[in-house]
Amino acid sequence: MASRSITAAIAAFAADHGMQIPASARDVARLSLVDWAAVSLAGLGEPVAAMTRDLVLEEAGAAQATVLGLGRKGPARAAALANGALSHALDYDDTHFAYVGHPSVVVFPAALAIAERQGASGAAFLEAALVGMEAACRIGHWLGTQHYNHGFHQTATSGAFGAAMAAGRLLGLDEDRLRHALGIVCTRASGLKSQFGTMGKPFNAGIAAANGVEAALLAARGFVSRPDGLECGQGFAETHAGEGGSPEAALTGLGRDFWFEAVQHKFHACCHGLHASLEALIRLRDEPGFVPDKVSAVQIRVNPRWLRVCDLPTPRTGLEAKFSYRLTSAMALAGRETAALDTYSEASCADAELLRLRDRVRVEGDSGISDTAARVQLTFTDNRSREAFFDLDTPMAFAARSTRIEGKVHALLPAEEARAVMALFDAPETASACAMAEAIGRAAIRLGNRA
Repeated sequence: MASRSITAAIAAFAADHGMQIPASARDVARLSLVDWAAVSLAGLGEPVAAMTRDLVLEEAGAAQATVLGLGRKGPARAAALANGALSHALDYDDTHFAYVGHPSVVVFPAALAIAERQGASGAAFLEAALVGMEAACRIGHWLGTQHYNHGFHQTATSGAFGAAMAAGRLLGLDEDRLRHALGIVCTRASGLKSQFGTMGKPFNAGIAAANGVEAALLAARGFVSRPDGLECGQGFAETHAGEGGSPEAALTGLGRDFWFEAVQHKFHACCHGLHASLEALIRLRDEPGFVPDKVSAVQIRVNPRWLRVCDLPTPRTGLEAKFSYRLTSAMALAGRETAALDTYSEASCADAELLRLRDRVRVEGDSGISDTAARVQLTFTDNRSREAFFDLDTPMAFAARSTRIEGKVHALLPAEEARAVMALFDAPETASACAMAEAIGRAAIRLGNRA
């Protein structure tokens, strides 16, 4: 497979309905579905979610797929747009470090919209979503860190390709049509990291989901595009700072090994680039005798790539706070609950105790530290120092991950809605995609009525 183009290989993978998907990969995907639904419902009141829903309502259209929070269905592409933006509104969704992107918030909305439109089973929906998320991971890895570091938001760019493959699989497209779908996405995929800290970041996820749906629907109609659009001259990789080259590393084990299993779920309500440092700081904070006021200096060392992503030194809004090493470090040291949504607020950005601690934090890049790790050092007023290292890539047992996700769901949602979301873990085996979408939709309406 390594000798084939990346476009051809990914299309063949997405068209293969006979592959043996490991049960472990399905389990992680079901857990991510639960996580996705929870953060989506919790983000219903966010301005970007409301504005995108309003746009969809204004345009109306065919009643094909559930638009969460709207109380009615809309066209599949519009539902993917609104639900994608909604589910990334809190920036509390999963991350895959093979390409530093958020797979679920793009692929699940696209796959669910098409599955509902097509009347697909829950099992077919989950399988298509898993294939799409795997495609996003592989293409994102092939595009490489150069693409991301140049300023492209991989959630939106690579995610759109994954969304197209999930949607195309549910539409029954063959390899040829799937290659054309990828080619269409090549001329549509977009999303810039300069939007981080604004509504533009979650909107990137919605755009990507809608782009994937649109590309698959056009390809199903016979739309002809460049069938090698990822790797051709003036193709996506060449024009978007992709590393390109041989796809061998990105295609190793494709169809047999699912990289998606290594996805990281968030347990802090902020950018995933901050999580390793927060975990390390919390370890130090929880040591006996720790007193925040006795910390005189905090040094955080992370991979340099994160300094252009989540190192806002003086955030002024709750959204900006989600991208600040200095302020989130202060929150952790002060014992604020970094898993709680309301911790990230304008009030926190102006809190005197947090500002004192924030101004003692220094962040440095260290190319010897991986994307998933951080090393922190605390210096105290008596000149003592303590150090901790944490790597998100350290394996977490599935049972432990499930427990933390369940706790997150119940922390984000009222009891009735939390139960509905937790029931989604088994739903792909027992319910249709329509029933699953409608169950999430009903939970959204109940939350809206309570607001």
